[in-house]
Amino acid sequence: MVQVNTVASDTTAGVLRDLEPSVGRLLDRHLGVAREWFPHQYVPWSGARDFDGPLDGTAWDPQQSALPQAVQDALLVNLLTEDNLPSYHFEIASRFGRDGAWGTWVHRWTAEEDRHACVMRTYVHARRAMDPVALEELRMRQVGAGYRSDLPTVLHALAYVTVQELATRQAHRNVGVMCGDPVGEQLMARIAADENLHMLFYRDLYADALRMVPDAALAALTDVICGFQMPGTTIPGFRARALRVAAAGIFDLDVHHEHVVRPLLRALGVMSLSGLGPAGEQAQERLGQHLVWLRAQASRARELYERMNAGGGSGRSRTGGREVTG
Repeated sequence: MVQVNTVASDTTAGVLRDLEPSVGRLLDRHLGVAREWFPHQYVPWSGARDFDGPLDGTAWDPQQSALPQAVQDALLVNLLTEDNLPSYHFEIASRFGRDGAWGTWVHRWTAEEDRHACVMRTYVHARRAMDPVALEELRMRQVGAGYRSDLPTVLHALAYVTVQELATRQAHRNVGVMCGDPVGEQLMARIAADENLHMLFYRDLYADALRMVPDAALAALTDVICGFQMPGTTIPGFRARALRVAAAGIFDLDVHHEHVVRPLLRALGVMSLSGLGPAGEQAQERLGQHLVWLRAQASRARELYERMNAGGGSGRSRTGGREVTG
C-alpha cells in the first residue's frame, strides 16, 4: 500500500487532458517499434505429454520438474501476477478512460499483456515445471479476489505503472536467466521485451508530467517509490516464495535498488530538478532519504543471503541486466 504524505494539486480531468498529446505521440512511437510475435512459437510442444484426467495421461510428479525450487517460485509469482490482467485493465481504463489516445493505449497495452500469462502457463504445462492442479487452484483464488490499487490520484497511478513495469521486466528477465532452460530463457526474454516497451511509454509520459506539474508529479512519484509493492503480494504463500526468490538472487532489494529505482530516477532526473515549490522540495528530500534507507536494507539483505548460501552450494548469482533507455 502506498503511504501518501502529500496532497496532489492536480485534478484528474486536467492531468488527462494535458497529457493526451504526449500519449498520442508515445503511442505512435510504441506502435512503430513493437515487434509482432506469436506465443505458440515459444512453446516446446514436442516435449509435452497428456496429463491425467479425461485424456487418461500421466499425472504430474515433482520429479518431472527440472527447474530449481526458487525458479519455480518466481515463475509462479510472475504467472499469477500476469493472470490478474482483468483487474489491471479495469484499473487503468477507469483511471485513464477508454476514449481518444488514452483509450487506444489502454486497449493496446491490454492486448499485448494478455499474451504473457497465456504463453507462460502453456510453457509451464509443456515442461511439467510445476503442479498444474495447485497452479490452477491458486489462479482461481488470485483472480477471484481481484486487484485494487487504491492509489489516490492519476499521477500516483501513472507513477505506479512506471515503476511496476520496470520491476516486472526485471523479474521476468531474471527468471529466464536462472531457469537453466534455453527455451524458457528465450520466452522470458521475449516477455521482458514487451514489458520494457511498456515501461518506456510510461516513463517518458511521466517525464512530461514532471515538466507540466513538477511538484505534484514528484510528490506522487515519491509516495509510490517509498511505499512500493508488486501487485503479486496477495498471492497465497507470497512471503515464503519471495524469500526463496531473493535468496537465489532472482529478485530482491538489491535488484530493486540497482536495476529498478536508481535507473528510473536517473532517467527522469528527479534528484536534480530545480525550481520546485515547498511540496516538491519536501518530496525530493524524502526520496533521497528513502534511497539511503533502501541501499542500506539491500546491503544487509545481500550479506544475509550470502551467509545463508555459503555452505549450501546454491550458487547465488546476480541477474541484474542492462537498462534499456530507448
